[in-house]
Amino acid sequence: MSWTEALHDHGDALVETLAARLAGICRDAIAARGHALLALAGGRTPLPIYRRLAKENLDWHAVTVVPTDERWVAHDHSASNRRELAAAFADATGIRLGALVPAQPGDVPDTAQARLTLADCRGDFDAVLLGMGNDGHFASLFPGATNLGEALAFDNADDVCVIHPDPLPPEAPFARVSLTAARLLRSRTSWLAITGERKLSALRDAQTTRDPQRLPIAALLHAPQAHLHIHWSP
Repeated sequence: MSWTEALHDHGDALVETLAARLAGICRDAIAARGHALLALAGGRTPLPIYRRLAKENLDWHAVTVVPTDERWVAHDHSASNRRELAAAFADATGIRLGALVPAQPGDVPDTAQARLTLADCRGDFDAVLLGMGNDGHFASLFPGATNLGEALAFDNADDVCVIHPDPLPPEAPFARVSLTAARLLRSRTSWLAITGERKLSALRDAQTTRDPQRLPIAALLHAPQAHLHIHWSP
């Protein structure tokens, strides 16, 4: 994968720029194919982008959003990415929001709900927007996860996987369901939004290394025949 970078002076510029880009992608997709399909990460950096995007005058009935990953929690749990996405898109009347976990999940994580959701989203995404952790993880593909290599493999036939972060993040100590790197790469455009010096340092490390087991984002940065639009602000 090649990449381009935009280094913004402040967070508002990042939000306005990416919201405008996503709005344009949605309009073009709806005009060309009648619908737009987005895979969107949760988290503190992307959510303001979605709140701004939701104010755009779009045919939201023609837009479907799928979370890039989800914690194994109920939809109304405070740690649910889907809950955060629903709140961010509250002004986008008619938008379709997919789910990767059941509304009330059981004790053992599985990919059944995610597969049902993705069965209705077979084509390429029009846009994937990712965040990244200080440890270089994206979606829920964490360094140290036992099945990380398979989840990052470009030839993986599975669209989704269960991830058990090791160690569990103290702020969200849950198993995850995540789209695989192979599924995320099936997108017409790919975007990465990050903030802060620590994440910029991790990104620079990943750009010069080919060790995705240590920095999973390196897998996307060095994926063949793909392009990542990177946006950063302090």
